[in-house]
Amino acid sequence: MSKPSIILVHGFWGGAAHWAKVILELDRRGFDDLHAVELPLTSLADDAERTRRMIRQVAGPVLLVGHSYGGAVISEAGNEPNVTGLVFIAAFAPDAGESPGGITQQQLPQAAANLAPDSDGYLWLQPGRFHESFCQDLQADEARVMAVTQKAPLASTFGDAVSDPAWRHKPSWYQVSSADHMIHPDNQRRMAARMQPRASITLDASHASLASQPVAVAELITDAASDGQG
Repeated sequence: MSKPSIILVHGFWGGAAHWAKVILELDRRGFDDLHAVELPLTSLADDAERTRRMIRQVAGPVLLVGHSYGGAVISEAGNEPNVTGLVFIAAFAPDAGESPGGITQQQLPQAAANLAPDSDGYLWLQPGRFHESFCQDLQADEARVMAVTQKAPLASTFGDAVSDPAWRHKPSWYQVSSADHMIHPDNQRRMAARMQPRASITLDASHASLASQPVAVAELITDAASDGQG
């Protein structure tokens, strides 16, 4: 059975390299057509269009995987005809008219107070609080690199609403991080439940489950890829 192409979409405060460990796990499983979008994080429209352009470069079926805000991006971009499914990794899955910021306000996460805007309109996760906020289950050295190389979004992007979420039309999968300090776990559970996913798993993980538990994350992606082709 041929495997679909996989496009990995990162979230706020990180880039495509956040998928490093998952990429290696998927590679070991025989997925040789892997892509990781580098989002501008300037608006949902810009980020979705960047993702659509990558989807359109692929001739065959595509499985989209989104982490964090990347879940909003794949929800917006995933209605391309060759997208066969969507996998959400501790991710936002907004409904029509919903934004990541609006969902966050429904139940504030533990680390909400650790976000700091700068004078140019970008929203940063305070570097000294990055480890405890984003990836408390990683080693301090790895967290330090993530903190220094974080990619801040324009704060206005938080308020950008999804129009017609692809998860309402395509098979979807969801991974909940039960120790997440960036997206409240209860918000994750609610978003997962309403999409009626093909499968949902819960990991005792931080927001950075893609880095702290890449084997389990890759396993869910593998299951989604197999299901979508079956």
